[in-house]
Amino acid sequence: MVRMPASRPYHHGDLRAALLKSAERTLREKGVAAISLRELARDAGVSHAAPGRHFKDKQSLLDALALDGYERMNRALDAADSPGLALEPRITALARAYLGFAVENPELLELMFARKHDPDGSAQLASAVDRSLGSFTRLVAEAQERGEIVPGDPERLTLVAAASLHGLAALIASCALDAGSALAGLDEHVHLLLNGLRPR
Repeated sequence: MVRMPASRPYHHGDLRAALLKSAERTLREKGVAAISLRELARDAGVSHAAPGRHFKDKQSLLDALALDGYERMNRALDAADSPGLALEPRITALARAYLGFAVENPELLELMFARKHDPDGSAQLASAVDRSLGSFTRLVAEAQERGEIVPGDPERLTLVAAASLHGLAALIASCALDAGSALAGLDEHVHLLLNGLRPR
């Protein structure tokens, strides 16, 4: 009797987490175009159909990877936030947490921003994005009420601040700016952002 080769098992413990971890490694090493559900299944030692139980296609995998990135970034921001601090050191602590995440995860951050602007992005992803930017917007609105930040649309002011920080992250990712220097000069960066460049 001819023995049929054993099919690869589906069960893998936490296959979803293993696929996300492998996808993030591929993203870091080779870029988003190199991510393939079939390759991830091979790396995990499961059948090529097994990832379909967790991700219907590559796009849903990328959405999940972006969502995981936002959740991790939000945890870092939550851990860094100290509502009892004065405005400038509080924003500096949040900026340091964001920039630290960006320095450690440049490829993931790029994917997060790309998925954030996709009209077909999931409601979960939209909620995670809102949580990250919404916390900054609320901080700005509260500071406006105390007279610590100029009047205006808090969302617009948050966008200016976020663009400044994301610009630093992009300069680091493109090797135009040294990460250590950027982090060392972050206090001054936030000070200039809050106080403006015009002499008073």
